[in-house]
Amino acid sequence: MAQDTVAVDLGGRSVDVPKGGLYDRYRMDTDLDTVAADPRVSGVDFFRRLPKARVDSPIGPTLTPNFYYRIATARLMMLASSRAIRQRLPEELSPLEVAPGLGLVSVMVFRYDVCDIDFYTEAAVGIAVRPARHGRLGFFDLVTGLKNEHLHSYVLSLPVSSDIAQVRGRDGYGFPKWVTSLDVDIDAERTEARVTNGRGETDLALSAATPGQTAYKSGENVSSLTSYTTIGDAWHATLSQTNVLSAGSTRLPRGVELRLGEGRLSEDVRSLNPLKTLRFDVMTEGQLALHMPVPTSVRDRESFR
Repeated sequence: MAQDTVAVDLGGRSVDVPKGGLYDRYRMDTDLDTVAADPRVSGVDFFRRLPKARVDSPIGPTLTPNFYYRIATARLMMLASSRAIRQRLPEELSPLEVAPGLGLVSVMVFRYDVCDIDFYTEAAVGIAVRPARHGRLGFFDLVTGLKNEHLHSYVLSLPVSSDIAQVRGRDGYGFPKWVTSLDVDIDAERTEARVTNGRGETDLALSAATPGQTAYKSGENVSSLTSYTTIGDAWHATLSQTNVLSAGSTRLPRGVELRLGEGRLSEDVRSLNPLKTLRFDVMTEGQLALHMPVPTSVRDRESFR
């Protein structure tokens, strides 16, 4: 049965959201005690230490960060040639190289069960890049990046399953988002995802056994990601902080099926020509704080030479 919706305004755009959902009731100022009572949510202590701020944005006045109270994610990290990567990167960004001529690309899927803008799913093809304001890559930049402590990325494609996620992500953050049918199921046994194209055919599909999971206390394992986008003619950096509650990884994984079909996601993966899968990371439970983008300066690639 179709869910009832209500129309809300986002910077002059009318968007339908679930009637009675968190966004309909709270407009990003979600009551944490209400969320804490949701049996799907392990706790909200992580968010109590992150006060929200009201800011102006291309989608109108809003509160930041956007809180995601229960999420699950999966990521395939792959080697690709720096030459192929550079063909897809803006001139101002450079790939994070693990060896001369070799960079890192990833395919990710996301399931957001409880968040300020209600349930949705998402997929991404991204490139690991050098921190935009650094000069030559330092050893510790590479180590912290590979340990997932603080990655920097440029996203090529980011389809989502809901209108509000698409409008906020595209207009507010500068991400290449569009709406499509996108199924993501992640549990302790299996990780399955399928993204369709405009004709309902498979664009990209992922299927694998979920790596063994390690449980963490809230706040014990917090990683961050900085994503670079352009809004108008200006570069911006978006910070996301992930509170990992249960996660596991497999290096040089076997039995992971990544099926490419017809569509933008698959085209982006093919353009990067991945050479080898290095890791398969799955977080069956976590939380996320997604901050609004802030203007940032980036260096021309010439300055790295």
